[in-house]
Amino acid sequence: MLLLAFVFLSFLTNTSHLVSAEGNGYAREACRVTRYPDLCVHSLSSFSNIAGRSPSKWARAGVSVTIGEVKSVQAYLKRYRRVRGRNRVALSDCIENFADALDELHRSLGVLRKLSKSTFGTQMGDLNTWISAAFTDAGSCLDGFEGQKGRQIKLLQNRVRNASYITSNALALVNKLAATGSESISDP
Repeated sequence: MLLLAFVFLSFLTNTSHLVSAEGNGYAREACRVTRYPDLCVHSLSSFSNIAGRSPSKWARAGVSVTIGEVKSVQAYLKRYRRVRGRNRVALSDCIENFADALDELHRSLGVLRKLSKSTFGTQMGDLNTWISAAFTDAGSCLDGFEGQKGRQIKLLQNRVRNASYITSNALALVNKLAATGSESISDP
């Protein structure tokens, strides 16, 4: 009886590993178009079973994950408001940039939730504009800290850079959706 239970548990463990490997395959396939594919797979693999091979679902997942990351970095930046001098101005600008990026990403997610074959081209143009702007906002946040040193500044730069990379990946997934055309979506 104990042997049978062990075999059954072993089967379950191996089966869940296979499903996970297949799911990771979907994420790897979707993330091939991104500039940071390892980060993409790491941040999006949990969506594999839901997104499968759907470019619109991967784009939505990419933007959703980016929103979470931008919110996290924004909260991180707000904790350092006590910074003085040049870094204080840079930090204030950075917080404002991340607020703008968050607005643009929320607009993008709203469009991705309501994709339509009849307005697909316009929607893709809007998405490209807004996510590109969010990417620029995150990247320009680093400008104010150029040449600055210190552990706190390095950590801040790394967090902002990571958000920028994730935003870049989301943009690539949206561009992949645009390239597949409106046939890749179904009107409700």
